[in-house]
Amino acid sequence: MSSIIAITNQKGGVGKTTTSAALLSGLHSRGFRVLGIDLDPQGNLGFSMGMDIENSRTIYDVFKGQASFDEVIFTTEHGDVVPSNILLSSAELEFNRPGREFLLKNALSRAESRYDYIIIDTPPALNILTVNAYVAANGLIIPMVPEILSLLGVSQIKETIDTVRHFYNSNLRVLGILLTKFNQRINLAREVREMAEQIASQLDTKVFQTTVRTSVVVAESPAHGESVLEYAPHSKPASDYLNLLDELLGQTAPSIERTPV
Repeated sequence: MSSIIAITNQKGGVGKTTTSAALLSGLHSRGFRVLGIDLDPQGNLGFSMGMDIENSRTIYDVFKGQASFDEVIFTTEHGDVVPSNILLSSAELEFNRPGREFLLKNALSRAESRYDYIIIDTPPALNILTVNAYVAANGLIIPMVPEILSLLGVSQIKETIDTVRHFYNSNLRVLGILLTKFNQRINLAREVREMAEQIASQLDTKVFQTTVRTSVVVAESPAHGESVLEYAPHSKPASDYLNLLDELLGQTAPSIERTPV
């Protein structure tokens, strides 16, 4: 059984795509079979992995019934990716038929057995695309920056998670809250971590011990079509994401762990 992890926060600019790309690259480098799915109409994950998202078939074509799931999987140096683009922004209005919450889960049904890890990058909103990610996933990672407004955004996710658990996916769990753009020397960052611990307890989860430090390389790497692990492998954020990977592998199902190649 593959581990399907959605990277989620309704607030933008917290590092969802950076985290998704880093996990894909890091897991692939350790010998795991990985698939990234971009559910954000901005298409940043595909772009960050070096894809031409404007001239590719995307997850939107699958949801429309105009392509099979296999037809929109693209192989990159760092794993397989299903891209998206701006056409997906119409999802809330266009996909209004009964069962629309299961569009992604149904699309994945024939492909997920081929992968050890599937990473879903979600939009900065609690809409039908995010709900699709939660229904398909068995784990969530919530990145947040150490700011009060970001903290409020995390607290608002709880209602959506509870609804999905109640009606669609009782197995969904939050793997942890990940603090990004972190600067230990700033008092507010330490205060927000303490408050994040309180929210984590409400979500029956934890704040990851790993924090991702701030650096300009995080913003530069997508322009080069690389995750931060390839673009700046000796940077602080790259080191932090490798630590997160170690922490994550320690709490996911051991049956899917494999010897690195």
